[in-house]
Parts: sequence; structure tokens; C-alpha cells
Amino acid sequence: MGAGEVAIRWSRGPVDLQGAIRLRKVVFCDEQGVPVEEELDGRDEEALHLVALAPDGRTVVGTLRLLFDGEVVKVGRVAVDARWRRRGIAGRMLTAALEKAREEGSRSARLAAQLDAVELYAQAGFEVQSEVFQEADIDHVWMGRRLEEAE
Repeated sequence: MGAGEVAIRWSRGPVDLQGAIRLRKVVFCDEQGVPVEEELDGRDEEALHLVALAPDGRTVVGTLRLLFDGEVVKVGRVAVDARWRRRGIAGRMLTAALEKAREEGSRSARLAAQLDAVELYAQAGFEVQSEVFQEADIDHVWMGRRLEEAE
């Protein structure tokens, strides 16, 4: 199954959000050991959520969220199901997310990247902007990029 069969769209309600949170718990809590109370930070209601859906049209296999703060958008909670990784899904989600952020008037984007994901974000135009820091006992760096004006 290729990534082209995966539909990427903005969350359409509680079912999509529940699927996104379920995936985040598997990736961040089960796989990486992040405590659930750190993963569920209470900000999901104010965020825009992007979901990648398996060919069945229901199963969330990728997600990220956007939090807007003035002209800066924070990209976060980027997760792809282990069986669907390395197929370009995260890159496609990032492209869609940055396009949406530009449409909403954001002028720059930032994110806290796990070290093993720095290359993925660099391919999307992000640059490292900090020293390594720990979040949930995992090494991260802040990365950011400017967003060109929407056409």
C-alpha cells in the first residue's frame, strides 16, 4: 500500500480527533514512553488537526496539529503509524499544514523536533534554532522557518 492511497485532510469532528489522539497515544506513549498526562496537554480543543486516513477512509494513520499564536504557528504532535512510516506521509502533512498556516496569516512556523526527525523537518524548510533540550526524556531541538506570503 503506497502513501498515495492515504487521504490527508483537516479533522471534521470528534471521530477524527479521537482517531488522532489514539494514534498519538500509540506512537508517543506506548512506543516512546511519554506519560499520557504530558501527551494530552489540554490544548487539543484550540488546535487545528490534520489527519491522514488509511485507504479504508476511517483509520487515522498520521496526524499533526497546529496551534496559532499571532503570526507564529506551532506545528506539533506529528505522528505516523509505524506500519505507514517512510512513505512520505509526514512530508505531505507538513506541506498541507504550512499551506493552511499561510492562509490563516501566519508568517513563521516553529516546532520541537525529536533529533531523529530533524532531517524530515529540514526537508520542509525548517532550520535548527536551539541547543538540544529534553522533553519527556527525549532529546529535541527547536526548529523554525519563515512562511512566504500566500499567493
